[in-house]
Amino acid sequence: MVKYELDYAGEVVDSEVSTSSMETIMSESAIVHDTFTIENIYPSAPAKVFAAFAERDKKKHWYAESPSFETLEYDLDFTVGGQEVLVGKMLPSTPVAGAVLKWTSDYGEIAADDRIVLSQAVDMNDRRISCSLVTVEFLAAGAGCLVRLTHQAAFFEGSDGPEMRKMGWQALLANLGKDLSTQ
Repeated sequence: MVKYELDYAGEVVDSEVSTSSMETIMSESAIVHDTFTIENIYPSAPAKVFAAFAERDKKKHWYAESPSFETLEYDLDFTVGGQEVLVGKMLPSTPVAGAVLKWTSDYGEIAADDRIVLSQAVDMNDRRISCSLVTVEFLAAGAGCLVRLTHQAAFFEGSDGPEMRKMGWQALLANLGKDLSTQ
């Protein structure tokens, strides 16, 4: 048994919590927090790389078309306050074959050719598995562009977890590089 004395607005309140109850609560509501940053340099100007995030057809090609899932829905409203939605059904070659994943992003900040900040929720089979804040910076690097993506997330029970999410973003940014080289 753990005893807490809470002082709020000048009043002392006693509270007792069973440590076994605390362990149950923690194991039932395990949340993993993680932050990672990925930096890639592309041989294209920041404006061209930024356009690959901002223009629906360009982004759909590198972001929403995948050998891992069948795209069921994709929409992009690339404005501050706008939303991006991607729904995909995972293919048999994946660890979660048949699962339907939904990525919903809300754009909080857009500075043309400079940065994008979005919050993103991921649902699997209509159950929330993570919430994140993603910041993408576009920095001039000689004749090219350094893209710095910082991903800060809370992963809930049954989620893909930080390692898989980082691998996912690395693959997406590699797809972006392939697309930029063919434009």
